[in-house]
Amino acid sequence: MNQEVEFDAIVVGTGISGGWAAKELTENGLKTLVLERGRMVKHIQDYPTMNDDPWDYPLKGELSSEDQKKYHKQLRVNWAPKEDVKHFFVNDLEHPYVETKRFDWIRGYQVGGRSLTWGRQSYRWSDIDFDANKKEGIGVDWPVRYKDIAPWYDTVEEYIGVSGQNLGLKQLPDGKFLPPMDLNCVEQELQKSISENFEDGRVMTIGRTAHITDPDATFEGRGACQNRDRCWRGCPFGGYFSSNSSTLPAADRTGNMTLRPHSIVYEVIYDDITKKAIGVKVIDAETNEKLEFRAKVIFLCASAMASVGILLQSKSDRFPNGLGNDSDALGRGIMDHHYKLGATAKVEGYLDRYYKGRRANGFYIPRFVNLDEKTKRDGYLRGFGYQGTASRQDWSASVAELGYGTGLKDAILRPGQWQIGVTGFGEFLPYDDNRVTLSPTEKDKWGLPQLAFDVEFKENEYRMREDIKKEIVAMFKAAGFKDIQPYDEETGPGLGIHEMGGARMGHSAKTSIVNKYNQVHLVPNVYVTDGAFMSSSACVNPSLTYMAFTARAANHAVKEFKAGKFS
Repeated sequence: MNQEVEFDAIVVGTGISGGWAAKELTENGLKTLVLERGRMVKHIQDYPTMNDDPWDYPLKGELSSEDQKKYHKQLRVNWAPKEDVKHFFVNDLEHPYVETKRFDWIRGYQVGGRSLTWGRQSYRWSDIDFDANKKEGIGVDWPVRYKDIAPWYDTVEEYIGVSGQNLGLKQLPDGKFLPPMDLNCVEQELQKSISENFEDGRVMTIGRTAHITDPDATFEGRGACQNRDRCWRGCPFGGYFSSNSSTLPAADRTGNMTLRPHSIVYEVIYDDITKKAIGVKVIDAETNEKLEFRAKVIFLCASAMASVGILLQSKSDRFPNGLGNDSDALGRGIMDHHYKLGATAKVEGYLDRYYKGRRANGFYIPRFVNLDEKTKRDGYLRGFGYQGTASRQDWSASVAELGYGTGLKDAILRPGQWQIGVTGFGEFLPYDDNRVTLSPTEKDKWGLPQLAFDVEFKENEYRMREDIKKEIVAMFKAAGFKDIQPYDEETGPGLGIHEMGGARMGHSAKTSIVNKYNQVHLVPNVYVTDGAFMSSSACVNPSLTYMAFTARAANHAVKEFKAGKFS
């Protein structure tokens, strides 16, 4: 590429946020360079395992001992990486980081990022979430409220296709939904029991998920979900939303996007005279060549921790501690969601009932604590929700001693008992001493400083975890489920794969890094729109919120650009 060419905009990263930034900027006429540190992944063409079956893998999908060493930190999440999806996760030996305290950093370096492997659960924030910091004196106040973001939630939901059910809840705003997926018979029983046995407003619904459920709907080349539940391999039908199937092709169709993979951005270049950013510094991941690209607008969408790392490395005479970091807030307030706790149970009956397909979704129980005085809990702030599913057990449980003949055939054809499992997702408070920094000694293979994590759960989180377990056990007991087994596995922050914070949004450069439009306060032609800008975490999956803020920020940048503000 010709480094002398100046682009209108540069987008760093191609995941959930980067795809949306690229789409909005290019559709509004800006010549945009999109930089991705990982390899190229083309929709359909580069999904090598999309149609594989379990018997296609010699170890039934499990990793070899050699691969387990390569993915030793990625494996902390349990469900990934497996043989069918390891190519969408980083090799931990090649991409190390420092854990002052345990932090589970689950990553995917390729075009599309983790939009290829995300859980697709899509929930709006409410004013309860945006108000919480100010109301409780925690962290910094959000400079926006729900009314500011609601139109952009509409835009994103209608474009990506979110199926779900409107409930009229103040803590979980309704959206623009495609037809909801169905709950199965056991899930319907739990739903009925919750509504009959609890008077604190708790409800259960099908998950709100970024899957197309209307076969007659038009989504620019994407088809409806086929209920294969092989989403993490890359969906050849485009049934679920990813950058690869949706926003990046949209940006490409404009003719305004230049996409460059294998491009490790490590610094935003600041000009002391204009007091603006003028471009980025890049290392070519294949050749180790150092490059510079210039543009009038920079969007950091590299994923929360990576974007924070870029800002920390972007030092100059004006910003010796990182770009825009007069407040010393950069790298602080790192958050995640609770994960790896909940309960399982067995369900008697319904042995004449089954379900069709492999629904790529579960049920959802929205937050029902600390919403008002009636639902206030002593001992901790904020709240939690639950995600789960009911299914019939593996056929092998019925086989037991039946090893041959008619008995074996009958057992194989007969599903086992129903079971149900639920995981809690709770809010993590934004503590200033939960932070990420640049290691002064450890470097990666390109000579860049590794990120060092010093993040932990504190008293509020541990007290909430106890309540998460207690409440799901109470709901299972009320429904009459048997052999209820609560669990709380040893874990560290990061394993929810919802890491966020580090370049928080706020009213002032004295306490925060970006303003209400995601602009770096002190360098307004730099926007940060991945999870780094989050000032609190709420208890719902964050990707829909990242996309809404990104679309809003990109359209703001276009207006500023066309008004000559960045010239």
